[in-house]
Amino acid sequence: MQLLQCGRFKLDLSRPMIMGILNVTPDSFSDGGRFSSLDSALQRAESMLADGAAILDIGGESTRPGAAEVSVQQELDRVLPVLEKLKDIGVPLSLDTRRTVVMQAALQLGAVDLINDVSALEDDGAVDAVAASQVALCLMHKQGNPDTMQEAPAYQDVVEEVGHYLLRRVQLCRAAGIADERLLIDPGFGFGKTLEHNLQLLAGLRRIEAISGLPLLVGMSRKSMLGTITGEAIPTERLGASVAVALVSLQQGARIVRVHDVKASRQALEVWAALQPYSA
Repeated sequence: MQLLQCGRFKLDLSRPMIMGILNVTPDSFSDGGRFSSLDSALQRAESMLADGAAILDIGGESTRPGAAEVSVQQELDRVLPVLEKLKDIGVPLSLDTRRTVVMQAALQLGAVDLINDVSALEDDGAVDAVAASQVALCLMHKQGNPDTMQEAPAYQDVVEEVGHYLLRRVQLCRAAGIADERLLIDPGFGFGKTLEHNLQLLAGLRRIEAISGLPLLVGMSRKSMLGTITGEAIPTERLGASVAVALVSLQQGARIVRVHDVKASRQALEVWAALQPYSA
């Protein structure tokens, strides 16, 4: 059994889990503005929970390619009321942030179980801010910053470079006393990567996992790479591709898939899980 110490919860990762995405931003690439009010965000959370989400991931800053940076206060104003209202909902709450100040405020609130950081705790003071807590940490790779990261991403060997970057971040966490049981890694699909880089990463997930030995969280739901492959320009029209790539990531060893379409993804995962005892 592979357990994840996740704040107030211990999660059994021997069976893959679904993380439902709750963007409380006006400019998310997929559902910008739909859930930016408190009432709509709470309704969305309840809906995802009913559809089978095991974790809810709440973000107050869009980190899509080309996104403009928001102030710390804006981010706090977006996420803290949602966390406060949802803290007793019964599943782990993940905070999608790259800012130490926001992490600290959420920890003080006592309503966050996982920090999902696209910058892998690179913000000043971030590692120290979370070290003494019991929250889980997802360390993600990105090349560059959201406003420029898709201009000309380049790698010699994207799988090795991403894997060893994540290993260095993991080692920094270990040195700060953070146990492996609290750590997840995410290769950061679409964050400073071309379509070819993303496909190489997808095919190489087991290599990335082997470098650090830690469980993988993967998020490709509705992303532009799927639009490039399928020709679907509208993110909400990429359901089939999103479900397909979630299943491929599970086949490649991912333990948590971060998705917008929880119900369809949960049904697909249940079929996949039912088949595993009969697989060679």
